[in-house]
Amino acid sequence: MSDPIVSFIIPAKNESATIAQVVGRVQELHPTAEIVVVDDGSTDDTAALAKRAGARVHQHPTSLGNGAAVKAGARSAKGEIFVFLDADGQHDPADATRLLARLDQGFDMAVGARSSGSHANIARMMANGAYNVIASAITGQTIPDLTSGYRAVRADIFRKYLYLLPNGFSYPTTITMALMRAGHPVDFVDIQASKRKGKSHIKPLRDGFRFLLIIFKIATLYAPLKLFLPASALFLLTGIAYYAYTFSTQGRFTNMTLLLMSAAVIIFLIGLISEQITALNYKESGS
Repeated sequence: MSDPIVSFIIPAKNESATIAQVVGRVQELHPTAEIVVVDDGSTDDTAALAKRAGARVHQHPTSLGNGAAVKAGARSAKGEIFVFLDADGQHDPADATRLLARLDQGFDMAVGARSSGSHANIARMMANGAYNVIASAITGQTIPDLTSGYRAVRADIFRKYLYLLPNGFSYPTTITMALMRAGHPVDFVDIQASKRKGKSHIKPLRDGFRFLLIIFKIATLYAPLKLFLPASALFLLTGIAYYAYTFSTQGRFTNMTLLLMSAAVIIFLIGLISEQITALNYKESGS
């Protein structure tokens, strides 16, 4: 039997309420596709239900994170194209046809961009909106949904960037920015995500600070100088302004002026080094 062209990779943790229906729906709509469910340390019968529904199951003995499950699925899957979707019933497998059609048109990745009504709550929608605005400004491209986990991507390209992907929930951000940084064409397809069944594994208080760091990661992953250069300029201009003030009022050059100007130089050099490290990362990936 030849390897499948498309592999559906479904990371799952304690999704016994929905996993059988999700796998069954994928089989119904995409009968020739491979279905890989990565059970990330579930304490319920998610794995057994997925197997019974017809999926090939890869199990983690303990929870390693959503990103770790995605990477395990990518290493295990045999298809030439990967389709990632959630196990909680939010993503309609029928939308995969439209994502795959974008790859046929020459794109290397197609992302399911959720409508505003698809988000769990206002806070989540506002946070995702902020990520989208920042990412769009940095890349110079319109990014309507940076954090969507529903996407189709060419397997060989995705595997090149596995080493960059975190083990947590920010893997969609990382892979989107990585492919754009390397010049791969990425498209976004409007989808309507349903309300998830069961309890979300994202904790606002626990994950709030971590998601705030994603904003900085977006810039440092794609173009570090776009983050560090404005910060350096701000310190430099503040130092010059403070020097002008102290010279006109006290006739001297103060330690605070020296500190501000030194900080400007240090921040710029950090940005320059980060830019070189980023370039080396992409060179290692063969991009």
